[in-house]
Amino acid sequence: MNIKELDKQYIANTYGRFPVTLQKGKGSIAIADDGKEYIDMATGIAVNTFGFCDDIWVSAVAEQLMELQHTSNLYYTGPCARLAQLICERTGMSKVFFSNSGAEANECAIKVARKYAADKYGKDRNVILTLRNSFHGRTITTLSATGQDVFHNDFLPLTEGFDYVEANNIQDLEAKVKSGNIAAIMFELVQGEGGVMPLTQEFVDRIFELSAEYDIITIADEVQTGNGRTGALYAYMNYGVKPDVFSTAKGLGGGLPLGATVLSDKVQNVLGAGDHGSTFGGNPVCCAGAVSILSRIDDALLADVKAKSEYIISELTAANGVTAVDGMGLMLGITTVRPVDDVVKECMDKGVLVIKAKQKLRLLPALNIDWDTLKEAVEIIKTVCSTEV
Repeated sequence: MNIKELDKQYIANTYGRFPVTLQKGKGSIAIADDGKEYIDMATGIAVNTFGFCDDIWVSAVAEQLMELQHTSNLYYTGPCARLAQLICERTGMSKVFFSNSGAEANECAIKVARKYAADKYGKDRNVILTLRNSFHGRTITTLSATGQDVFHNDFLPLTEGFDYVEANNIQDLEAKVKSGNIAAIMFELVQGEGGVMPLTQEFVDRIFELSAEYDIITIADEVQTGNGRTGALYAYMNYGVKPDVFSTAKGLGGGLPLGATVLSDKVQNVLGAGDHGSTFGGNPVCCAGAVSILSRIDDALLADVKAKSEYIISELTAANGVTAVDGMGLMLGITTVRPVDDVVKECMDKGVLVIKAKQKLRLLPALNIDWDTLKEAVEIIKTVCSTEV
């Protein structure tokens, strides 16, 4: 049997895969098993920060593999400690808990917020406010945090203790906060799976004002927006705020599974020995790769991300068949006249890998995609979008 047949027979039927078997890649070029080349404008859903098989990342991972591939968190390891130091020094935060994924990082953030509130105000103060149209993960608790009914319906009953606010609706936010028992407000600065929709400055400012007034923990979900994706190291930096907790994953590991829950001084000591744990969290190979990624996301790269973002937005906003471009940095959602599924398929046929969010085309290219490759991909996307049905 070929790969597609093996997959169909032996892998759980949870993915609607595209009819392409990717075999290898370099930079922003993916190569399928039939030899066809594709420009990758999705990066494994914002994971391959510097594209496929980045030389520096590969060297860091390979060197660590030759030294120590894993040990439990009962022992110290260098890559884990160095990565935590790098994150804290770059953000002004105080401590990090490492896990394997964004969902796990969000679970930890929820636990921190609930324990902070319980320790200080009692166990009845336990409600986490999240936003309608949000996405925070696929565990039962992070599904509960996700503000989309479509993800809830088949898995009831969900974890209790979550309520939802309309994104960018200050009146709704204020009403929910003043109802009492709110332990935390959890939000994505740009709602990724919800359609690549940024929060407004006014709404974010009000979250932080109310949180300061009522001693509510702020949790920024930076799983997709983090690690340079929006043109800042973390998206909250674009808004001039600093959360009590932020979670990140995806692009942090550069292609290896790694999540992080990053804690401010206010909550750095909420979790004590035995309160939380992870077998693979802080794995030395994943952390070595992440150090090589994070240490290279500097001001020059972030300026380049912004320049590429401005180019894409300018080109596609003016393109026939495009009605809107939303998002931030290299996390963009394109509203097309044509059905988005048709656009995704035809882009793939023409050698560009793109994905969707809701009914929008979603672009998440490597942060260091070279200009010639980017321009080629944008021209193909423009052509596909302008093609009449």
